[in-house]
Amino acid sequence: MSASPVTIPYKRHATLAYIAAMLMLATLGIFIHEAGLDAVTTVFFRCLFAAIALALYCTYKGMFVASNFSRKNLALAVFGGLLMVLNWVTFFAAIQRIGISVTTIVFHVQPFIVLLLGAVLFREKIAANKLAWVSLGFAGLVLACGLQAGDMQMSEQYLTGLLLTLTGACAYAGVTLSTRAMRNMPPHLIALIHCLVGLILLVGFISLPAGGIQIQQWAWLAGLGLLPTALAYVLIYGALPKMPTTAIAVLTFIYPATAVGVDYLVYGQRISLVQMLGLILIVLASLGVNLNWAWRPEKHAASQL
Repeated sequence: MSASPVTIPYKRHATLAYIAAMLMLATLGIFIHEAGLDAVTTVFFRCLFAAIALALYCTYKGMFVASNFSRKNLALAVFGGLLMVLNWVTFFAAIQRIGISVTTIVFHVQPFIVLLLGAVLFREKIAANKLAWVSLGFAGLVLACGLQAGDMQMSEQYLTGLLLTLTGACAYAGVTLSTRAMRNMPPHLIALIHCLVGLILLVGFISLPAGGIQIQQWAWLAGLGLLPTALAYVLIYGALPKMPTTAIAVLTFIYPATAVGVDYLVYGQRISLVQMLGLILIVLASLGVNLNWAWRPEKHAASQL
């Protein structure tokens, strides 16, 4: 009698898909470096290849129906697309200046920016424990920037890279808030619209090399649009509804941790111990915000009893 095949619970499939997507996102820096083009041109071709793949996926899933395209949703999607393109361009430009590791670590303060923007724009109240976690997260940001590590890192290029990263984080926070305001529009369609906005917005600003784009560059550009963009988005959006908040909050940090490892293994770039401590503080603070951890758990437990 043959053994019955082992089936993996569907929720575990979702978790594995999410992990795979985080690992793909961690390779972004490789595609950017190896493509060897300026940030705007790289983002344009990312949008091009991702839009083709996402359009095919949305067609396959039957998402192009009138009920998914309310006027409000379209306006918010286009606005989010403008911010997403700004995020991508600044993020890519920052990687080209300060490297994969520092850019990725610093960018991950964006959940705290979302919280603060929500308080300013929508008068959302921030609980005292979350405000404390946000403060810890920005303390981690100071350490992660590595400004104390030496005069070399205090160069104009380094500071410009940090400013670009924080600009991208603010733009992505705006994308998050605009997406929250949307109703009944599949996230895959939102991502497609973001890419289409990028194509329209950037087409007049791309800069091609004198000898044209080489075959290997086309391969990296296509890979950028298909793997850590279209496929990663499909996996993420398919997994999120099936995963608990705790798992999402924890597994999200596979991305920056792996990006740091990739940067070291592929390009020999390593971060200092102080910057690693900054990453750890950002991770702890983000988990504290997303999971609503109390600073005095024994008091919280007693109140529950």
